Amino acid sequence: MIDYTISFNSRRSNISGRHGAVATSQPLAAQAGLAVLRAGGNAIDAAVATAAALCVVEPGMTGLGADAFALIWSAADQKLYGLNASGPAPA
Repeated sequence: MIDYTISFNSRRSNISGRHGAVATSQPLAAQAGLAVLRAGGNAIDAAVATAAALCVVEPGMTGLGADAFALIWSAADQKLYGLNASGPAPA
């Protein structure tokens, strides 16, 4: 049996909450998403704000022109919605 455990101590602190979560590779983008949640936005609002902030703080790693896939649960009408916003691949 191969041991796949890796000993790694992150230099970033772990932050957790009880009413929402934002996880990114960049703390400033996480703060943008968190600010939206604190202002009363929903998870979709926070995801859009976080993605927009990532375009600014990590422009070489992300961008606005990309695919998007999401599963969204609507508590109001008790339905699950799927989003497939993928485009054609270049030849």
